Amino acid sequence: MTQPVRIPADVDREDTVLANLTAHQLLILAVTGIVLYGSWSVTRAFIPVPVFLTLALPLAATAVFLALGKRDGMPLDRLVVAALRQRMMPRVQVAAPEGIHPAPSWLTQQLTESEHAIDGVAPTALQLPAAGVSETGVIDLGPDGVAVVAVCSTVNFALRTPAEQDPLVAAFGRYLHSLTAPVQVLVRAERLDLSAQIDELHRCAPSLPHSALEAAAREHADYLAQLGRSADLLCRQVLLALREPFSTHAADDALGGGSPLATLVRRAKTSHDGSGEDPAARRAAESRLVRRLGEAVELLGPIGVVVTPLDAGQATAVLATACNPDSLLPPTSALAGAEDVITTAAAPDDDWPSPQADPSPWSQRESWEIQ
Repeated sequence: MTQPVRIPADVDREDTVLANLTAHQLLILAVTGIVLYGSWSVTRAFIPVPVFLTLALPLAATAVFLALGKRDGMPLDRLVVAALRQRMMPRVQVAAPEGIHPAPSWLTQQLTESEHAIDGVAPTALQLPAAGVSETGVIDLGPDGVAVVAVCSTVNFALRTPAEQDPLVAAFGRYLHSLTAPVQVLVRAERLDLSAQIDELHRCAPSLPHSALEAAAREHADYLAQLGRSADLLCRQVLLALREPFSTHAADDALGGGSPLATLVRRAKTSHDGSGEDPAARRAAESRLVRRLGEAVELLGPIGVVVTPLDAGQATAVLATACNPDSLLPPTSALAGAEDVITTAAAPDDDWPSPQADPSPWSQRESWEIQ
């Protein structure tokens, strides 16, 4: 007779191997122990034990601290590796897919002494994981394949009874069991701007059929303005990202995609050939994405989760916000691209789209929750 098995909420948590330690932690401790024991075996003939312990204890304590310590749920050794990688990266990166060209001589001759000191920092081309977005919203990941992003509505699970929660869990479990390729469920939280709603209330209040309704609309607008000044409002959005490699026989697992070695070999082969991806392989990958997206719509629809694919403008806005989350300039498809040539100023009405006509996913209020 089968029995239900409780799945932990943190699905990314690594499995423990020995003494409640993961294989990653055991590797760090084992390598440190082998190095210290080998050093002691080589130097014990001419270095006293107290002197060796004085040198070895800080190294052992550092290894234990890196293996067992965490910050914000992230192991400290991975944070140190990320900090070193960030430190070794170039300080100045610009969006220049065609490459960095030197400044003309007539411009460098006019630099001052302070500007010459800054001129010593050479910029490098910014390498982004996404090479472009097609008209249908498919994101080009270069040699890693293609991806598509969809916005998902939410279901209030906590207010349901246990009898109502069981079908929701079973339906979501069926979707998880149907996965054969990498899937990412991203829950994003951003600052919520209520200025558009406040302006709309003030604009529409005089046209209401009764004075009491007009007064109520104005009071609600004042309440929203006071709420925005007194608290930090956040909007939540749930995104579903599906990725497909060009090669159907790539070694992909259910969570993390292909192995690092397979990824490096595939990228090296692509760069060596210089021919890029095959158009037939791209079309096949896009068709698999469409099929997987249709399966998500069919399996998540019965539990009240509406899956809506993002078009080109919405997908571009999501990528722009992910690369620069604190930008004061709202991401929109009306902005000029990096390769566009701007010759004339836009009309006043075309500078910025109205909040009601904004095609970005931020206009889909049904997937937001005020925290």
